[in-house]
Amino acid sequence: MARPVFIVDGSRTPFLKARSGPGPFTPVDLAVQCGRPLLARQPFSPADFDQVILGCVNVIADEMNPARVAALRLGMGEDMVAFTVQINCGSGMQSIDTAYRYIREGHADMILAGGTEALSHAPLVWPNSGVRWFAGLAAAKGVAAKLAAAFKLRPRYLKPIIGLERGLTDPITELNMGQTAEVVGHLFGITRAQSDAYAAESHRRLAHAQAEGFLKGEVETAFSRDGKFFDHDDGVRPDSTAETLAKLRPVFERPWGQVTAGNSSQITDGASWVILASDAAVAKHKLTPKAAIVDSNWAALDPSIMGLGPVMSATPLLTRNNLTLQDVETWELNEAFATQVLGCLAAWNDEKFCREILRLDGAAGEIDRGKLNVDGGAISLGHPVGTSGNRIVLHLVNAMKRLGTRRGIATECIGGGLGGAMLIEAV
Repeated sequence: MARPVFIVDGSRTPFLKARSGPGPFTPVDLAVQCGRPLLARQPFSPADFDQVILGCVNVIADEMNPARVAALRLGMGEDMVAFTVQINCGSGMQSIDTAYRYIREGHADMILAGGTEALSHAPLVWPNSGVRWFAGLAAAKGVAAKLAAAFKLRPRYLKPIIGLERGLTDPITELNMGQTAEVVGHLFGITRAQSDAYAAESHRRLAHAQAEGFLKGEVETAFSRDGKFFDHDDGVRPDSTAETLAKLRPVFERPWGQVTAGNSSQITDGASWVILASDAAVAKHKLTPKAAIVDSNWAALDPSIMGLGPVMSATPLLTRNNLTLQDVETWELNEAFATQVLGCLAAWNDEKFCREILRLDGAAGEIDRGKLNVDGGAISLGHPVGTSGNRIVLHLVNAMKRLGTRRGIATECIGGGLGGAMLIEAV
């Protein structure tokens, strides 16, 4: 029989907006910064975990398999099995899902599952022509051959490619993620005014959550090597309004596009962990579970409309658990783009889409906006790609506890045409 799986604790770093140059923390630095206080407050040893699973997309050269590097730096022991998973925006949720399945099937009792990303450390990449020139220069034998190879240099060989820009472009459709949001917005008639209003509300909600202390116990202060400290998500703009956001120019489809820097998720650095445990581990260590994972689901769709991933992944999850949209009291839907979130809400309320694509009897209905991303989301927080799926599960659990709700879903779109969803219940 499948065993129950509990989320017993978790923490994350502040999400730090990428500005000029690499930020103060590498991906492993971030994972360690929130991992140390999380492990320090547990009534068991870090070595008591069965394994560590960490989502990360932009792995840097000095930290191959960041899960293992982080586990060692966290003092979890040389015999701690640790591996890294990568499914683009879903990586942090995939770590939880993989851990959930290991524990459910009886292969482990306690797993540390997380996500980390330092997008500010995304590399600049040489063009292939430049790589070939360097290779030719290195292979040349003798002074004359090296001079001949050197004279073949052209300025275009040295023009770097922004790795993050290419990473956020789908290799099949050649659309960047913002353009896929434009497609979704066009399909469902989402207006610029609607997107800007949604984005302004995201900032207002995060600012309110910070002011009211709702993130206390979830966000851990991070300390950089030069002695600076970071104790809050620094991308929030409390003064944002639909009117001020309306002044920004479209980024991806000028001049008529809906997606701007103001109604998109921010490029950000951050990490998040959750601790998953079986009922045996809960009893052994006298733990107090925060929530239980009931089910999870992954889906795939046309990469050009990847923003509808939450609809395609969460709907089957609801169906097989005999639930409707309205039965779910708290939702975390990752805010890749305001237009994309609004497109998902419109899709669930579109009878033709629900009948023909989701195979429902009619429109699934509306999600009460008061139940969706109650403390803001990636538009105001930022979207460290490998982390966000973990953060939305962690925050969903904490928000449910604070609000006293019983059932919640965390869901996200995933670059490449995928979606992930996880059903959580309070205990």
